[in-house]
Amino acid sequence: MAKSKIQFQKGYSLFEFLKDYGTEAQCENALFTWRFPNGFVCPECANKTCCRLRRRPRVWQCNHCRHQMSLTGNTIFANTKLPLTKWFLAMHLLSQTKTGLSAMELKRQLGVKYDTAWMLKHKLLQAMKESDDKQPISGIIQLDDVYWGGERRGGKRGRGAAGKTPFVAAVALNKEGHPIKMRMTVVDGFKTNVIADWAKRHLASGSAVISDGLACFKAVKEANCEHLGVVTGGNLDLLDHPAFNWVNTMIGNVEKLAAGQLPYARSEAFTKASCGILLPV
Repeated sequence: MAKSKIQFQKGYSLFEFLKDYGTEAQCENALFTWRFPNGFVCPECANKTCCRLRRRPRVWQCNHCRHQMSLTGNTIFANTKLPLTKWFLAMHLLSQTKTGLSAMELKRQLGVKYDTAWMLKHKLLQAMKESDDKQPISGIIQLDDVYWGGERRGGKRGRGAAGKTPFVAAVALNKEGHPIKMRMTVVDGFKTNVIADWAKRHLASGSAVISDGLACFKAVKEANCEHLGVVTGGNLDLLDHPAFNWVNTMIGNVEKLAAGQLPYARSEAFTKASCGILLPV
């Protein structure tokens, strides 16, 4: 049997990570480079030379006007008392796992308190989410509605179920039909105006959207997108339909991820947080 190119693709090992970011100085240098990719430029006088203050960690001073700037200011690291090495290691661990990483496991790996690990995880997930949302997805897009959270036993299931959080699930495909981007967004119900606003924010103009027969999804046309509604006979038919194979795979993976986390995985707060989605549309 041929090896899967995806499963055996070159990764970024923990050994390689520690070689690149194993010290505080390495992390600070990396952060400085990310903040000033073209070299230091003073925000006050545009001077291009600076020095580091010895008595004030992570503070740099312009050599011309003496303006001082915190290296971590206006970033997710602002006012942190943790070493940057722990932040960077948390980023590596969260981005490398395929099965999810609970705050409890992150606590063990970093050697910090549980509350600290929880804060780190959700700050990083939120930063990832906000970064993704700045770039609309485009191409062929499979779209579906999802409800997560709440109790699973008893009561109504699926659309309109009490205590559950509505999400829009979207997967963008390239010309070969391979998934390249995904988007999971909390919405205020599946209404025409809500989906229209979501589409204008998250879909690139000219995209081709495929959804089931839910009427509100026609509103993607207001974002100058083409829309194809596929009417299926029911939930089971939808799961097996080739037009929704990748979005169903993504939904299934997220469900497995949430199920493998903490005991309160059924709660609305955890459902949003575990997906890296803390803010509504």
